[in-house]
Amino acid sequence: MRTEWDHTYDVVVVGSGAAGMAAAITARLRGLTVLVVEKTDIYGGTTALSGGAIWVPNNFHLDAAGLGDTPEKARAYLDSTVGDRVPAARKDAYIEHGPRMVREFHDRTAVKFVYTPGYSDYYPERIGGYPQGRSIEPRIFDFKKLPPEQRATLRRAGLPTYGLTITSKDFRRLNMVGRTWAGRRTSARVGARAVKALLSGRKLLSLGEALIARMRHSLDALGGELWLSAPLTDLVEENGRITGIRITCDGRELAIRATGGVVLAAGGFSHHQQLREKYLPAPTSAEWSSAPEGQTGDALEQAMAAGAAVDLMDRVWGAPSAVPPGSKPLFLVADRGIPGMVIVNAAGERYANEAAPYHQFVDAMYAADRPEATTVPSWLILDAPSKSRYIIMGLFPGQAFPKPWLENGFVKKARTVEELAGQIGAAPERLRTTVDRFNGFARAGRDEDFHRGDSVYDRYYGDPTLPNPNLAPLEKGPFYAVPVHPGDIGTKGGLVTDATGRVLREDGMVIEGLYASGNVSAAVMGETYPGPGATIGPAMTFSWLAVNHIARTCPPATQ
Repeated sequence: MRTEWDHTYDVVVVGSGAAGMAAAITARLRGLTVLVVEKTDIYGGTTALSGGAIWVPNNFHLDAAGLGDTPEKARAYLDSTVGDRVPAARKDAYIEHGPRMVREFHDRTAVKFVYTPGYSDYYPERIGGYPQGRSIEPRIFDFKKLPPEQRATLRRAGLPTYGLTITSKDFRRLNMVGRTWAGRRTSARVGARAVKALLSGRKLLSLGEALIARMRHSLDALGGELWLSAPLTDLVEENGRITGIRITCDGRELAIRATGGVVLAAGGFSHHQQLREKYLPAPTSAEWSSAPEGQTGDALEQAMAAGAAVDLMDRVWGAPSAVPPGSKPLFLVADRGIPGMVIVNAAGERYANEAAPYHQFVDAMYAADRPEATTVPSWLILDAPSKSRYIIMGLFPGQAFPKPWLENGFVKKARTVEELAGQIGAAPERLRTTVDRFNGFARAGRDEDFHRGDSVYDRYYGDPTLPNPNLAPLEKGPFYAVPVHPGDIGTKGGLVTDATGRVLREDGMVIEGLYASGNVSAAVMGETYPGPGATIGPAMTFSWLAVNHIARTCPPATQ
């Protein structure tokens, strides 16, 4: 049956995070007409809630910083982390074309980044790893450059920054505001930035909000279209090729033709509890996920129905998280690097390096889980000095835990370690032994059990005034305990694609006209997470590659 089309574009993109925006921007740079459809009534996806960093080896920002990165070093590092879990052609495509994407966007759009020195690769001691880091983050952006409607519909992260615009580079030092002069100087600089913005009438964005705002600004300037509240309902297949999509918009079903191709960039299935239970390790819960509510796997399931192969469906981008009742999950990143803190299982035992990369720590939570000593939840234990010195769960040094958290029992508080053990259900003598053993390691400056503080990555969020930045004894009450769950910032399994982003069938054949990038696709990073921004960097790169392929094979047809 011949499809009656309501609208026609060269490229149709499903999803408005960095993957979708990158595809749309690239389409306009190639002279192709493009429509982005977004399921929810706000745009930005997971990216808007993120740190906004991208991990792209050998890009020009790293060259300018004198890093000395090369494709060979990048490939050696991916081989030592990702290994052969994904095809070599995809890794090679990322290494070769990621820097080109960064350069073109910098030169031709408002999508611009700055190097974040010192934010190391997550495994800097591996072959090809960089202790200085390869991460770049978006430049601060003036929100008022967007028209009012676009400002009103940007997904906001809602981070507790109390009116301050904080970059990832700032945060590392602000975490030590009570401990170092660098922290105090950064605090003064961030405060001065806020005052200057207030006086000049600007409203500044950083992190993932800045990246999405820059992309939205660029797409608007280039003439691309974005429709909100327009969920995908079906892929249209004609003669073995995907030729468009069906969506609902304003209560009507519309058929949108894509003469060049459809790019799926709609994220994963973090909020589809049934799919989580089908594919992910147990226990699992959508309530632990920091991904947006729209991540329910719609595009993934539509593509699977069209014959697409999937891979890595049992994996997530792990994010150890505290989940206050009635609130969104709090992603624990820097919190696990501070001294004077341990994370224990239900029996009161440590089981992993608390400061390990977050993805790795979630893997450790599942690996160590056992009925008699469950790690879901685990318990983050800290003492009064640590609470007063460092940023914990978005609270500044010395800022009290919210009263409701204590009253409803989310945060446990006790005068002694033994009393705290009773509140979390652990044997008092077991938790006491665990804390005493850790305290001995802390005084000696070396964690003999789990090597916390040995890696450059561990020390990034530690206290540089201490011999081992990640270790200090837990000695002075009150003591606190907070439950920690194996959350995620997105699922990483999805559609199998080739080196140009084309979706493949189980037999390896291409589904013509269908492309995918971001968390709807199986991650090029395989089962691991090599560095900060190793989610968004590939999402943008493979969107860029996908649309370049469309532009080569299907020249503009609807101009």
